[in-house]
Amino acid sequence: MSVNVLSDHLGMSTAILEAKQSRKKGGIPIGSAIVYHGDSAVGPQVLGSGHNQRIQKSSAILHGEIAALDSAGRQKPEAYRNSTIYTTLSPCSMCTGAILLYRIPRVVIGESRNFRGDEDLLRSRGVEVVVLDNNECYELMKEFIETHPEEWNEDIGETVAPPS
Repeated sequence: MSVNVLSDHLGMSTAILEAKQSRKKGGIPIGSAIVYHGDSAVGPQVLGSGHNQRIQKSSAILHGEIAALDSAGRQKPEAYRNSTIYTTLSPCSMCTGAILLYRIPRVVIGESRNFRGDEDLLRSRGVEVVVLDNNECYELMKEFIETHPEEWNEDIGETVAPPS
């Protein structure tokens, strides 16, 4: 698959806009976008984008990547296999599973300092993983984690010990 700077800019800027939209709506600032690269005559196309909506929709599964897949709707296998998924934060086990299920060959991650998901599993299964270490993505998550630790821990399936 031939991926260029334009595709990466389109995908990550869309994911960051989604993350900011989630934050404005009181949610966790994680965004994602799926960009199709299969038609060189048309150029890169966003198939779907979304943001974490666990808080807004009281959902157990609407992480950013899952919301982007849902937004893309039903696609043929070739569409996923000729796409890149962009996410502002390293994907958790659930989102990694969806990426592997649909055989998306490339993942571009905004940052993984606040949370490092299953990047090694993705790589071990042949997925190209690119971590940008984007400061805007980092600061969005850092602020959220500091101000809403309970919601953040719930999102990643962790419990917080009561203060002693």
